[in-house]
Amino acid sequence: MTDEPDWLTTDKPTPWERGPAQSLFENPWMEMIAQQAVAPTGREVDYAWVHFRNVGVGVLPIHDDGTVVLVGQQRFTLANFSWEMPEGGAPLEEDPFEGVKRELAEEARLRAGVWRPALSMELSNSITDERAMTWLAWDLSACEGELDGTEVLVLARVPFQELLAAIGRGQVRDAMTVATAYKAHHMAVTGELPPKLARAMLG
Repeated sequence: MTDEPDWLTTDKPTPWERGPAQSLFENPWMEMIAQQAVAPTGREVDYAWVHFRNVGVGVLPIHDDGTVVLVGQQRFTLANFSWEMPEGGAPLEEDPFEGVKRELAEEARLRAGVWRPALSMELSNSITDERAMTWLAWDLSACEGELDGTEVLVLARVPFQELLAAIGRGQVRDAMTVATAYKAHHMAVTGELPPKLARAMLG
């Protein structure tokens, strides 16, 4: 393994100091917290942040012909229809890999024979502690799954290059999907995926 570059090992500023905290709101998925804090500059501030009770998990399922499976659904917060890879939340006490396998079965009715870790991310680390983990998966086969009671999903199987083009046009905007698709492209180009599968993805 090569040595890390200097910028990754540089001296870091003093970390934030956490003071007394108060829960403002909570439900089974998250908690909003008001907390006194001291910034790295020494300035005292009143901070508000959101604690998530799940890890975001997602998977880009890749067929042998280079097509990928996407899930379309209506999203409440932005009131839009969103194309995404199969994804959801794994409770903090659960192995995220078990959670993402469940999401693949529930949303895409698929199981995968091969899994490859793609990304570990912090989704909005200035105001939340939400983390996400994503995978690529192939050697796909059909299986049974049961949707969440609030979900009505549309499935599409599209060429990987079409997904990248749609991301470039701003037609696919889900952060986990965008980041994982670009990581999949990087892995295909740099030889981290099986050559036959990479050729199919890259056209």
